[in-house]
Amino acid sequence: MDYRNIAIIAHVDHGKTTLVDGLLKQSHIFRENQVVAERVMDSNELERERGITILAKNTAVNWQGSKINIVDTPGHADFGGEVERALSMVDGVLLLVDAAEGPMPQTRFVLRKALALGLKPVVVVNKIDRKDARPDEVVNLTFDLMVELGANDEQLDFPIVYAVAREAKAWLELEKPGDDLVPLFETIVKHIPVANADTTTAFQMQVTNLDYSDYLGRIAVGRILKGRLKKGDQVLRIKHDGSSEKARVTKTYTHLGLNRVEVEELSAGDIVAITGIEEVQIGDTLTDPEHPEALPVVTVDEPTISMTFSPNTSPFAGTEGKYVTSRHIKDRLGRELLVNVALRVEELGGEQFRVSGRGELHLSILIEQMRREGYEFSVSRPEVILKEIEGEVHEPYEHVIADVPEVFMGGVMESLSSRKGSLLNMTQEAGRARLEFSIPSRALFGYRTAFLSMTQGEGLLHHVFDGYEPFVGELKTRQGGSLVAMEPGEAFAYSLFKLQDRGTFFIDPGIQVYVGMIVGANARAGDLNINVCKNKKLTNVRSAGSDDNINLTPPKRLTLEEALEYIVDDELLEVTPKNIRLRKRILEPNMRKREEKTAANG
Repeated sequence: MDYRNIAIIAHVDHGKTTLVDGLLKQSHIFRENQVVAERVMDSNELERERGITILAKNTAVNWQGSKINIVDTPGHADFGGEVERALSMVDGVLLLVDAAEGPMPQTRFVLRKALALGLKPVVVVNKIDRKDARPDEVVNLTFDLMVELGANDEQLDFPIVYAVAREAKAWLELEKPGDDLVPLFETIVKHIPVANADTTTAFQMQVTNLDYSDYLGRIAVGRILKGRLKKGDQVLRIKHDGSSEKARVTKTYTHLGLNRVEVEELSAGDIVAITGIEEVQIGDTLTDPEHPEALPVVTVDEPTISMTFSPNTSPFAGTEGKYVTSRHIKDRLGRELLVNVALRVEELGGEQFRVSGRGELHLSILIEQMRREGYEFSVSRPEVILKEIEGEVHEPYEHVIADVPEVFMGGVMESLSSRKGSLLNMTQEAGRARLEFSIPSRALFGYRTAFLSMTQGEGLLHHVFDGYEPFVGELKTRQGGSLVAMEPGEAFAYSLFKLQDRGTFFIDPGIQVYVGMIVGANARAGDLNINVCKNKKLTNVRSAGSDDNINLTPPKRLTLEEALEYIVDDELLEVTPKNIRLRKRILEPNMRKREEKTAANG
């Protein structure tokens, strides 16, 4: 059997997981009466909720004598560690582009990686049924992007397939719509090279992913580059540091549809899973003990953002979480490091851990997974990781694309410029403007919420890491201070009503608060200590106007990402399985004042 190994790459929400659904169904992987969920590859609970792909996953279909291994990759640049590993296993890519939006920043990020590896692209123009579709222009934009990213002549001579992934239809000529995905299957088989399947030489494979089973232990996933492997064979595991150890393979699996199928023998060219190698790590080489030959370790871009994780020390500590100590946090971060190669964890003093990742979303997904598993902890404000290049301090920059209605264009340009952004390009069409900026990564902390308010929810904001540039100095991203509780107890509607002209509240009446807990955003600069636990004095005397109706403005409910964007250096985010609370790092108001005076005096 010949193997075709492909990765599907696209911007967030351009329909690649939906397209995989269609490919699986039309290759008759499922029974006729089988109930199959939508976006079947998004198996992770968080992926289903957010509608994005977080983890790279494998599937495979048989098509007229060829086995097509498909790797579904994340579209978001924050999960670039997943993308880089996936691309090391394949020989070609399906580049999925929205027929209206065209190539977007995340497309650019993954495509640059694919072209640098010499992978052959097939361009799929999806959502061709949109009213605002502009397929010819999108193909030209894609060609221009590939030229800009350094594609060679062979890569620039890419085949084009038009598709409506939601209806599982594809066709090769724009004017002749198709009824199924056969043209796409045929294009893959015709243009994606057959995997190099040299089965006569010694076995060699690189581990690019890990899974875990309670029954089988660690499962190593990767592509066999050379030779064959049988169940029960002995292999040599060559580690990152060059040391090695022998192990015996207990189970051998290949992929078909959504399942792993146990087989007796595996051969070169296939993407497989094997068990029996206890301490295997991502990037290890598995090879024949008689002919040991190490492969280069898969390189992953360095992290750009870090946060400090520490045990929760608020008055409510330990009341909601199951795992609350620094030992629990350390063990959990250690397990995450096994499968999340783009993550870095550094142990600091005082039971703290500096966790570094590719972006806010990368780290917020980890925080969300931990809280759902029962962990309780606190995290600091995200900070960019600075680098010294040729004696000068550099910071990470983002390439930003803001798609906004023309009426809001001026405000958005002014707000991005005030955050040290530089305008790169501007286009206007059909009442909307597309603005491209280069801006420091830290300038975007807290910007998305302000951007949505500024554009009345009609703006689209996309950004991707674009390299390091010289440090631009101090940036003020948050204008107002915080409303901080100065008394512990239950928050009363009466207090909130009297104080609501001071700013925007994050809490409802009846919520328990503690001293130093942030209960809202101050409308003015600087923090304001308030008492939200004060109730109305009840007497038998009544006077006109004393019994006004209490009409409270609904509180602003912060998501995890919004909360991370909101906090500043002297604030923490308290994360528990049930709640997300904001707090001051120093809870007591008098202690905070003393600290501020000390800092002011140098």
